[in-house]
Amino acid sequence: MTVALRGAVERGAVKRSVSVLELIEWAFQREKVSVEFDEIARETGARPGVGMEYILIEHAKLGCRVQGGGTSPAHHDADIVASTLAVLPESCGGRRMAIWIAELARSGRRPDWQAEVEVRPVATVTNRQGTRARTSDAAELGPMGWPSQPKRKRNGSLVMEPVAYSPVEIRPTAREIAAMRRAYLQWWAALLEIKSALQISHLTSHVVTDVMPASAPWKKSA
Repeated sequence: MTVALRGAVERGAVKRSVSVLELIEWAFQREKVSVEFDEIARETGARPGVGMEYILIEHAKLGCRVQGGGTSPAHHDADIVASTLAVLPESCGGRRMAIWIAELARSGRRPDWQAEVEVRPVATVTNRQGTRARTSDAAELGPMGWPSQPKRKRNGSLVMEPVAYSPVEIRPTAREIAAMRRAYLQWWAALLEIKSALQISHLTSHVVTDVMPASAPWKKSA
């Protein structure tokens, strides 16, 4: 390391390049900050409708930070992350989205955009042989089902025997999967807003890059 670079590091001039998600997870996992909505309003006089950029500028003017949890002060950059989440616009989900992003970051998770699809019987019956799916008469399905079929008994007579089937359900449903993917897109849009705000904020040790999670991971790449 050159003398100039060593001096820059000692002065804290060399910043670490991180993605917005990496920075948020670092702030909530390692620095253990928390989103304090009331403290934002008390320190900055924030009002509904005031933009994130304005509030971050006011933070710089006042020299104040939203303190995280724990017994020791959090890193300045971690406090800025918490402040940025606390003023997330309603158009990006507001406080509810901020809390969700923080919860996911603490556990290192991302929104589940498609759970494992499971096919299971609607009802079951249990006896000495074990548990099995309950069956129904396929004729009940109307045009989509099967009518009773002729079957010859041992005495040679014919009887109409119903065709049995087991009703099943698929979870999650297509509607539930669509809702999960909409939630993922809302989370991604909020991250994009946070990224833009942090890129113009007064971070002392980090530089936020343009790297983002996949915007639609369920889409197959060409």
